[in-house]
Amino acid sequence: MAAETIVKTLSPNLYEELNTAVRGDVYLPTDPDFVDYSKMFNGDVKVASMAVVSPLDAQDISRIITFCQKHSLAISIKAGGYGTAGWAVGGDIIVDLSRIVHAEIESPNEDGGFTSIRDMPPPGSKGKEKAGSNISEIMPIGKRSRDEDAKLRTYDASSHSVRTFLHPGNVVIPFRPTNRRRLTDQSSHHICTNCTIPSNGLPVEDAIKVSATPTESTPSTSDSTTSDSQVAPASPTSVTADPFSYLDDGPSQNPQPVLSTSQLIRQLPGSMFASPAFLASAQNMLTYATPIHPHAFVTFGAGMRQKEVDKFCAANPLEAKSLAGGPSVVPYHIPFAAHPVGSAVMLLGGFGFLGRLHGLSIDNLVEAEVVLADGSIVVASEKEHPDLWWALRGAGPAFGVVTRYKARAFPVPVVFAGSLIYRFHRATAPSLIKHFRDCVKGAPRELYANVLLTAGPAGQDSLVVIQMCYVGPKIKGQEFLQAISSWDGERCLLNEVDEKSFLHQQDSVAQVLRGNAGNKWYIRSTLINSLPDDVVNKTVSQFSQTPVGCTWLFELAGGALVDFENSCLPKSQRQAAFTVAALHQWDIDFEDPRCIESAEEWIAETLAPVTIGGPLPSFLGRNELPDRVMACFGDNWGRLREVKQLYDPSNFFKNSLWPLNAKGEIVPPEEHEPDIFGSDLVPQYANQYDSLGYLYLPLVLTALRMYSYYYLVFT
Repeated sequence: MAAETIVKTLSPNLYEELNTAVRGDVYLPTDPDFVDYSKMFNGDVKVASMAVVSPLDAQDISRIITFCQKHSLAISIKAGGYGTAGWAVGGDIIVDLSRIVHAEIESPNEDGGFTSIRDMPPPGSKGKEKAGSNISEIMPIGKRSRDEDAKLRTYDASSHSVRTFLHPGNVVIPFRPTNRRRLTDQSSHHICTNCTIPSNGLPVEDAIKVSATPTESTPSTSDSTTSDSQVAPASPTSVTADPFSYLDDGPSQNPQPVLSTSQLIRQLPGSMFASPAFLASAQNMLTYATPIHPHAFVTFGAGMRQKEVDKFCAANPLEAKSLAGGPSVVPYHIPFAAHPVGSAVMLLGGFGFLGRLHGLSIDNLVEAEVVLADGSIVVASEKEHPDLWWALRGAGPAFGVVTRYKARAFPVPVVFAGSLIYRFHRATAPSLIKHFRDCVKGAPRELYANVLLTAGPAGQDSLVVIQMCYVGPKIKGQEFLQAISSWDGERCLLNEVDEKSFLHQQDSVAQVLRGNAGNKWYIRSTLINSLPDDVVNKTVSQFSQTPVGCTWLFELAGGALVDFENSCLPKSQRQAAFTVAALHQWDIDFEDPRCIESAEEWIAETLAPVTIGGPLPSFLGRNELPDRVMACFGDNWGRLREVKQLYDPSNFFKNSLWPLNAKGEIVPPEEHEPDIFGSDLVPQYANQYDSLGYLYLPLVLTALRMYSYYYLVFT
């Protein structure tokens, strides 16, 4: 049983000292804004901090660090609040970076280089000329409104058809793990059967119609590349030539347009090119333009969530040449993980749709402004502070507070991407996963692909979802769709793969996960070197017994990941065939030990024979074994400890993934993680682990099963 949370307070004198030292705001627990600034995506994290500070720049953070060092107060850094372990709010003082939200984009210099962060205008200034003419417009600095924050947590704009499929009638069903989901009932999901398209070829606002008639789950006899959606023959304006025509983006499918600040766009001939709605459209002639620059550089504040950076990049494209040879523009994007994540993904991994083509987020970081444990502010890069630079890219939160990032961004005119959704059946799911595995073997770097199993919500079927993203047009990516969709073991309930904007595609994973801020979240991940048949068979068998709210993911790795070696993420990790993750969520008011037990059992037992070390650091979750954290860095762990001693010998940044104390001794996870609200009901079995790794896991899981039985029967 967890100890009661001790409420700590900041004395009036200390509050006055801190408030006077910084330009940003300081919020005490009694302040209504305290909750907003300390809120985590994982709703099961208790916050017991004395204050939240919202700094405006690196100088503010330096003063906060000096204050905390002076008064022996622990610090934690919140850059979005998506880490499920809760390290971001585990300190006496929470430093919330959400006010540092400026962004700039620049084309490369003549030698391919960039303007250093130290030579750029400070955040919030208007002195663009100081940095040079290649700097694009600057996003203003300031506090998000609650409405803006809510929009960043909305992902249904990715695909109207997927939204309609997953939420018939716009009804969102909660994840309550005590209710079992449907596994074989074939009537809970509906299939799009009517799609009316006007004569101009673009769909109307509600072109996707959901059938009111339950459908049979039978093997498809139609062309495997064709969506299950059909065009309504009754309409005189219906078209049947293109099986994906109903997916042509109309107003109901586009992400909310971002007002462009780019003067370049407004200079293009014709008012249509300056229209935010036109630029936000996934189907427009600009997506077929030829980029002039092989890459660009984006500088952004650490308070920006990656979705904000993506929207900024989409709204501020760089010059290109049109098909006709005239002026045009193309958006440039940083290789990010899919939404939602905070800026710390630039320090912890960051594998997403562009990863196999351009590498991880950490591989494309070229410079960072960092505040160190002694309060000093440095700019780290390949040429400056090389040891720190090496450690930042993979373990950054344990070494300092990054306030500004500069990263490479690449032209992404269009992607051919989307989801194929099947009903989960225990008998046929192994065949589908093996088919997926065989199809993506030897895939080109332009192709990203994953297969995920997702359970519930209660009363609805479990699903198998295959997501693909070919970085290029349909004409080049269609052969991969044809191969993947050729499986005929079950009927494909929905195929919405088509040409889209990259911004559009970035919401797709979150949309399928149906992840909600404020739910309880539990994540376990690993890297595997192969996906043999027996592992697939055991995975499907285990998944059929998981509670609702569980999602298991296999992500094709490889490609450009192996091209980068000068970071603390070792080559052995980069050579993995797949990244694997158990992403579990359930309602905040419900308790079910199976939500934790099933994730641990799958990762620790079923996948153990093919596991390579630990996960990507960005996937580290709550109650991680210290051995798993160290395994993320493989043979580089020894050097990483040496760099830690150079830059943070007292372990000031202990509220991070770092599993050791200042003496180099292993620290149990509970000593640097906040309590959870369910800690009085669900035993913290992970705390019983020692440095022998999974040795005691079977005993712990048995105890959990006994506890689960007792709890359900006798309470």
